[in-house]
Amino acid sequence: MTKGQIASLATGAQGPETPDPARTVRLTAPALRALKGRRKIAALTAYDAPTAALLDAAGVDLLLVGDSIEMVVYGAADTLGASLDRMVAHARAVSGSAKRALVVGDLPYLTYHTTPEDAVRNAARFVVEGGCRAVKLEGGVQRLPMIKAILSAEIPVMGHLGLTPQSVNALGGFKVQGRRATEARRIVDEAKRLVDAGIFALVLECVPAEVAARITEAIPVPTIGIGAGAGCDGQILVFHDLVGLTAPGARTPRFVRRYADVGAIVRTAAAAYVADVRTGAFPSEAESFAADLAESRDPDHAGPVALYAAGTGRR
Repeated sequence: MTKGQIASLATGAQGPETPDPARTVRLTAPALRALKGRRKIAALTAYDAPTAALLDAAGVDLLLVGDSIEMVVYGAADTLGASLDRMVAHARAVSGSAKRALVVGDLPYLTYHTTPEDAVRNAARFVVEGGCRAVKLEGGVQRLPMIKAILSAEIPVMGHLGLTPQSVNALGGFKVQGRRATEARRIVDEAKRLVDAGIFALVLECVPAEVAARITEAIPVPTIGIGAGAGCDGQILVFHDLVGLTAPGARTPRFVRRYADVGAIVRTAAAAYVADVRTGAFPSEAESFAADLAESRDPDHAGPVALYAAGTGRR
């Protein structure tokens, strides 16, 4: 998208044609898997209802309620503190607004690391309470028992290899994985084993482009890359990184392409509001309500309270 198109969208001008929700069919895990070799898959994270509705209307195929919420919404340094209760609540908001996109719940740290029974119970909450149609979990062969158990409960599973953020302490930081030949072979082998277990798609994060392309060719399910090159079957980014909805001075990963600077728009709008409040320019007469003083003297009349309720629709 060009800068001119972005500017047009920001000002409310007509943008690219988007799917008509009344004519679209909600994507399922099998339908997403069937896109491999047919067209590229566009995925983004989403954590709330209005954002999900906007991204869904734009044609995004997959909305991941990611544990990245812990960092981009709640300001943590990593994803490890994301709780299942909070994730499920955000998933419910997203799934309630998405009409077409496949909504996937991201299983937080320690919700699938103990027993297959715990993994099934926690994954089911994303489906039953959160309205998701699939879940994602991180890790390779050590997660196979959990993946098989979740699949046996009829819940589709998306895998995640390469840089797995929940392993940040074990990995020694957010580092590219698979640069060495032995590491690359391990990731390729684990990808094949996850597919054999039954995953419908695989996220590859911070993997060299050549390795990701090799995996993409070697497995029959779509690969969704994030910092893994153009050879994947699709791409995913964190929504806040995509639109620049970040705190001043926040670091943006190298693999992110920023399509808008919403942060600058928010700061400008908030500064203008502050100035108008302090100078008395807001609210104007047009943004205020007038009372019928003669009627308000009637003791049976509700007065300003009734005017407020009638003007706002609130009770």
